[in-house]
Amino acid sequence: MTVGRETSIRPLRTRPLWAFVALGAAGAVLAAGRLVYSGEFLDWWVGGGLLAALVGVVFLHAVTLEVGADAYGVRYGSLVRRRRSLPWADIADLRVHIQYGRHGEEYFRVGVLLRDGRTRRLPLPLSVSRDDRPDFDARLDELRALHRRHGTPESDHLAVISRRTAGRGAAAPLLLCVLLLAGAGLAAWLVPVTGATKDAWDSAAPCAAGAPSADREGCLTSLPAVIARTEVNGGKGPSRLYFADGRPVDRVTVSREGARGFRAGDRVELTLWRGQVRVVAGEHHVWREHFTSAGSVAVLAAGLALAAGYPGARVLLRRRGRRLPDDEVLPSALPFAGVLVVTALWLLPLCYLHPMGLPASPGALAWAAAGTLGTLGLLAAAWRATRIRTPAPVPAPVAAPGESGTANEHGHRHGHGGAGDSDSGEDVFLAARFLESTDYNPNHFGTHVVFGGGPPAVVPHPGPGRFAARPIPVHRLTVTGVRRPRGGDGDGVPRGWHVAELDDAGEAVRLAAAPADLARIVRVLGGVSASADAAPSEA
Repeated sequence: MTVGRETSIRPLRTRPLWAFVALGAAGAVLAAGRLVYSGEFLDWWVGGGLLAALVGVVFLHAVTLEVGADAYGVRYGSLVRRRRSLPWADIADLRVHIQYGRHGEEYFRVGVLLRDGRTRRLPLPLSVSRDDRPDFDARLDELRALHRRHGTPESDHLAVISRRTAGRGAAAPLLLCVLLLAGAGLAAWLVPVTGATKDAWDSAAPCAAGAPSADREGCLTSLPAVIARTEVNGGKGPSRLYFADGRPVDRVTVSREGARGFRAGDRVELTLWRGQVRVVAGEHHVWREHFTSAGSVAVLAAGLALAAGYPGARVLLRRRGRRLPDDEVLPSALPFAGVLVVTALWLLPLCYLHPMGLPASPGALAWAAAGTLGTLGLLAAAWRATRIRTPAPVPAPVAAPGESGTANEHGHRHGHGGAGDSDSGEDVFLAARFLESTDYNPNHFGTHVVFGGGPPAVVPHPGPGRFAARPIPVHRLTVTGVRRPRGGDGDGVPRGWHVAELDDAGEAVRLAAAPADLARIVRVLGGVSASADAAPSEA
C-alpha cells in the first residue's frame, strides 16, 4: 500500500511569526559581525544579538511546525525539531485537552492516547480563541476520520480532558502538597529554637560590672552612642541607623518607623545581647528588636499543614476516581476546604497558646478533644458529600396524570409517576440548563425549567411567573440516558449535577440539573409525553 499524505496542519497566522524570525536572523548577523570586529565575546551587542537569534530559533520552530496524517499514522515536527511519527495501530483514541492561561483563557489541543496508556499532545491544531474553533474542529474531525478509516478506535466518544476531569494529572497538586508539608515541618522544627531564644531574651539581665567579655554573651550590655545619620527606605528595603565614628558599631538595621523616630545628633543608649544591638533608646523614641514567639511559629506550621490539606484532598479525590473514564468530572474538593477552615478555628489558637505541647489542664485537653471530634465528624461528612453518585436508570415512560394504573376501554395508559409534579396547579421552578442552543433555548438563555401550573417550559429566571418562558416540545423529546458530567459539557455545569441525554427529533440535546431535580424533570417530561401519545386514542 502506498502511504500518501491525506491531511496537513500548519499554524493559522504565520506573518507575525516570520517577523520575529527575521529579527532573530538580524540578531545573529549583528552578533557575528560584532564578534569579528571586536573579538570580544563578552560584549553587550554580542549578547543582545545572540538573545535575538535564540528568540528567532524559537519562532522558526513555531512557523515551520507541521502535523500530517495519512494512512500510516500521524507525523509532526519542524525545521528545528526532528519529526516524530505515531502509527494508527499504536493509537487507541484521540481526545481534546483544555489548557488554561493565567487569566482564565482556554486553549484547546489534540491529545493522542496510546495503547500502552501514555498520552502525547500534538502541537497542532491549536485553538486559542473563538475564531480558531471552527478550524480546530474541522481539523480534529479530519484526524478522527483518518483514525476510523485506518485504525481501530476504542470508542466513538470524543473525550475532553479539563482541569475538572479524572484524566487530568495530579502532579501539580501533589507537588504543592509536598512543598507545603515540607514548610510546615521546617516551621515545626524551629518552634523550640524560637521559643528558647525568646525565653532567653525575656530573662536576660544586665551584665555585672567587671564581667569578662566571654560571659557577656548571655547578659545585657549598655553602651552610649551618637546617631550620625538615618536611612529611611520607603520601599521594601531595610532602614538603617548610622553611628558617629562607627562606635560601638557602624550601623544597625531597624524598621522604617524606628528610623523615622531618630535624628542625626541624637544621643542614644544601645543594648547589646549575644553580640548584636537589640535596643536603641533615645530621649523621645525607643526601638526594640522583635523576637518571634514560639506560638507564632507554631501557628505558621499548623497553617502550612492545613493549607497542604486542600491539594492533598484533590489528590485523594483523583485517586478515588481512578476507575472513572478520563473525561468524567470529579467531585469538588470544597467540602474538605470547609473542614480545614473549621479546623483552623480551634487548632490555630491552641497552637498559639500551647506551642510546646498540650498541658495537663482539663480545659486545654477538653478543647483539643472537642475540636478533634468535630473535625473527624466533618471529615466523614465531606467524604460522604464527595462520593461519586451513579445516576439512576432512566425511568420508563409514565401515563398521563390523573389516570389509573391499567388501560381502559379507550386504550389509555395509566400510572402515577408524574402526577404529583405536573398536576399540582402551582408552578415549580428547578435550576436546569439545556446545553445546546435550540428553538426553546435560543443562545443558551434558559437557567430554569418550570412546570406544574402549565406545560413544561424554559425560563431565564427562578420565578415567580412565566415571563419569557419558551415551551419545551416534549412530544419531540426522548430520554436516551442519564450520566455524570463530562469535560465536554463545559465548566458551566456544576460538578454535582447529572446530565440527561435527549433525542430531539433526531438531534442530540443535553439537559443538566442536580440529580434529584433532573430525575423530577425527566419524570415530568415522561408523564407529559405519555399523555400526548395517549391523546389520539381518546377519539
